[in-house]
Amino acid sequence: MGLSKDLVKRALTTVDGPSGLDLVTGGELQWVAACDGFASIKLNLPDDTDRPAMMQLAAECDRAIRNEAARTKEPVEALRFQFVDHGGNTVFSTGGGPDDPEQGRTESQPAQQAASPPPSPQSQANALPNVTHVIAVGAGKGGVGKSTISVNLAVALARKGHAVGLLDGDIYGPSLPTMLGLDALEQSVIDNKLVPYAVHGLKAITIGKLVEPDKPLIWRGPMAHGAFNQLITRTTWGDLDYLIIDLPPGTGDVPLTMAQSLQLTGAVVVCTPQKVAQDDAVRAARMFQQLGIEVLGVVENMSYFIGDDEKEYDIVGRGGAEMMAQRLGLPFLGAVPINTALRANSDSGEPTRNFDGGTAGGDRLPKSLEKLATNLESQAALAAMRGGSSKPTLTIS
Repeated sequence: MGLSKDLVKRALTTVDGPSGLDLVTGGELQWVAACDGFASIKLNLPDDTDRPAMMQLAAECDRAIRNEAARTKEPVEALRFQFVDHGGNTVFSTGGGPDDPEQGRTESQPAQQAASPPPSPQSQANALPNVTHVIAVGAGKGGVGKSTISVNLAVALARKGHAVGLLDGDIYGPSLPTMLGLDALEQSVIDNKLVPYAVHGLKAITIGKLVEPDKPLIWRGPMAHGAFNQLITRTTWGDLDYLIIDLPPGTGDVPLTMAQSLQLTGAVVVCTPQKVAQDDAVRAARMFQQLGIEVLGVVENMSYFIGDDEKEYDIVGRGGAEMMAQRLGLPFLGAVPINTALRANSDSGEPTRNFDGGTAGGDRLPKSLEKLATNLESQAALAAMRGGSSKPTLTIS
């Protein structure tokens, strides 16, 4: 079975906390994630707990978990312990690995980058007029369902009452013509400006409707740069609450062009659970951070498969992307399953059918997509506050 949440919790019932009870019974254990020999444990201790006490408790927990794992013959690769205050802010962490940005940090020891942030492409980028949040959706590799997440996330936000735009920035392999059912529609141009398609409650634009459908786009960097810039600047978006940008996979020219030319609220990294996808997703997250773009969170796509028998099958290692997010100190936005209905609705260009249990193969897919949109709303609002772009509102009734 591998290292599991239940094993970790069982082990921590043998470790006493400050309350005099074990960490689980006493409520100090806040959260556990475990997968493939890695585990992340979040603990809440009294505010006056000093760093040596946290380190001692982490060592006791580490020993207890490894002993329980040895007893059940489960391998342990690494254990990470986060100590958080009552507001959920990390005050100290230990363990993890070389990719852990919180390693050994406390409030009195902020990261060097936080004290003296290096210049980034975002520092010179322009804001898009009348658009509140610009959010890029990226992935380290192809085939993880990045476009599927982009489309359904945009539809979910629109269903919550937001004005949403969707830009198909995957100029090498545009998927929106199929996924939005645009094949029979023609691109309109008014006053030398592209008019977005109004479909499924969205405003959408894709380079897939500006080139021959079967023609490969064999473009070097400058051509990709120009094409992406024109999609942004020559589209009449109007007023939007969210603009979702579906990026091409990888860490190439288009993300750099976007970072240099457009102010973003943040980025979402899409990953499937298996280790090979996580490796590339880590690179994507690091790319956004180096470009000065905040990573709003990680989405685990194809987390599990829902069969026609309504059973769940963990085909590619459910929970792996969530574990990766915790290892990197990034928010986890949610897990999205895959089923036959999702595939059929995507191929037929009817994404709104994914939000009705009768046409989505049950309630699990709609609920996961709605949760994803809700979590992204929260992270975008927090990012805007940190960036100083959010404005207080006053409602009088």
